[in-house]
Amino acid sequence: MATTRGTRAAKVPTASRLVWEPLDGSLVRRPDQLAVEEPLEVRLSRMEATGIGSLQVLTVTMRTPGHDFELAAGWLLSEGVIEAPEEIRAIRYCTDPDLDGGQRFNVVTGDLTAHAIERHIAAGARSRLSVTASSCGVCGTASIEALTERGFGAVAGSAVFELEDVLGWPDLLRAEGQSGFAATGGLHAAGLISAGGELLVAREDIGRHNAVDKVIGWAVLEAVEGRMSLPLADCGLVVSGRTSFEIVQKALAAGIPVVAAVSAASSLAARLADEHGLTLLGFVRGSRCTVYSHPERLRAGTA
Repeated sequence: MATTRGTRAAKVPTASRLVWEPLDGSLVRRPDQLAVEEPLEVRLSRMEATGIGSLQVLTVTMRTPGHDFELAAGWLLSEGVIEAPEEIRAIRYCTDPDLDGGQRFNVVTGDLTAHAIERHIAAGARSRLSVTASSCGVCGTASIEALTERGFGAVAGSAVFELEDVLGWPDLLRAEGQSGFAATGGLHAAGLISAGGELLVAREDIGRHNAVDKVIGWAVLEAVEGRMSLPLADCGLVVSGRTSFEIVQKALAAGIPVVAAVSAASSLAARLADEHGLTLLGFVRGSRCTVYSHPERLRAGTA
């Protein structure tokens, strides 16, 4: 199954702007770098008997350009449009002649297997269009009960993570995966880390949920090409901010057993993690942390 990888795009993640800042009692102008925020429309392609594809708009999310195909793949998995990587036949930028050149890089189309499309339509999702801000996930479209209906059970796998290693995940993410934040101060980051403590991939975005989708989408596309397998039962997820319900939901969809965050978890995130066997940590800073659920997956040692 060939999948076009979106490693390069016409858009860039940062933009230059002249700003003013106070200096010695006056406002002085200087150049600055801002995080780019633009819409990404995700479409679903289905082939008709005539061979002509029809398109359905699934979602529009405000995101930072870059790794758009990963973002789309991660969203498709976390929202249940696909259940396995092999249901993706291709992901591509739009070739609609009615769009100008720049806008074509703001529209991504996913070509899925017939089985995935039929299941998606049967689930009644055909007419749903969600518009997502960069500040939150697909608010109001999911609940713990809805996840149960999707078949979410307990996280699989028996991997045990060294607590001392997990405490170092935010520093690892900051050192190797947050160059955009260093330039702009306006991007969230997420990273996928192996049980052995290796940062497998890190992605940044103006939306924390988008950063997680990009990381998961990277793993999905790696699996499509036979370099990884899902669920990600031997991996952990680290995020640079707080942990919301949506982030835990996305981790569960990918089978990730441990989520560690620099900031707090919401009450619903902690409840969801507890009910589905996911180990959730917050305030992971230095030698301290708060474990909200399932500490048995952590080996404390002398940490």
